[in-house]
Amino acid sequence: MNIVFMGTPDFARRPLEYLHERSAHDVVGVVTGPDKGSGRGRKVKPTPVKQSATAFGLPVLTPVSLKDDALREKLRTFDADIFVVVAFRILPERIFTIPPHGTINLHGSLLPKYRGAAPIQWALINGEAETGLTTFQLKRKVDTGDILLQEEIAVDPQDTYDDLARRMSETAGPLLAKTLDLIASGRAVALEQDSALSSPAPKIGPEDCRIDWDVSYRQVINLIRGLSSIPGAFTTFHGKKLKILQAQPVEDEKYDSTTPGAVLADPARLLIACRDGAIEVLELVPEGKARMSGEAFRRGYRPTTGDVLGEKFTGNDLT
Repeated sequence: MNIVFMGTPDFARRPLEYLHERSAHDVVGVVTGPDKGSGRGRKVKPTPVKQSATAFGLPVLTPVSLKDDALREKLRTFDADIFVVVAFRILPERIFTIPPHGTINLHGSLLPKYRGAAPIQWALINGEAETGLTTFQLKRKVDTGDILLQEEIAVDPQDTYDDLARRMSETAGPLLAKTLDLIASGRAVALEQDSALSSPAPKIGPEDCRIDWDVSYRQVINLIRGLSSIPGAFTTFHGKKLKILQAQPVEDEKYDSTTPGAVLADPARLLIACRDGAIEVLELVPEGKARMSGEAFRRGYRPTTGDVLGEKFTGNDLT
């Protein structure tokens, strides 16, 4: 089948590459986000999907608005059998109904669980031991379409968002190709979702990233895992933002009754008390500085035993 692929971030790049290089289907066009400035110099860069599409010599559209009549007419000229969406914007019905086989979406959860913009993050934040991928038919209401295929993916206790998203992205291409094969052969079976079993996975907001130390150490570690490396779970130290990217539990009962958020006595490691134990901070980013280890922070910033992280935030940028 001829397909138009729609996606923007790095998560969508690998599925595009797989479909173009290894599937029986032809990618005849790609739709992605406009080029944007990034980094300190705000240098304008194409999206990861556009970078791969351009390298393949594929036609690329970068619309600002999905409601533009010109975009709709341009998409028609591709004469695609089906549209494939991976980590893109919400499509209006007048777009996703263009091709004869409609539009399929790949979602980063086992739908109907974790419907929304951040399924991988919330699965990690909630401490799931398993998640997965779902291909489904696009409908007007977000993430509610009939399920075509699913694949379960185990979550390692050490996985961060970066780790899990990378594995899921690598699995996405073969799952999409298999889904397209079934549709092309007329053997696809679509199953209606049970909305009673649904759970939300809304976009991560700034306050979702703030660490509450007065919870279990496992909850704190799961929040850090789910938001690492972007946008990053954060706390504050002496009024400055402190992103924590990696941590591990400290199994020691003597810390059980210490004030949550307090820096614990240790000559080298950066240990922080939680409600029911403590964590060791392994990697972090002080405001305005580069990544560093917890040990380097301990040596350079010299927090004293009993200093409490998470005091009132005085900065402007919560993200």
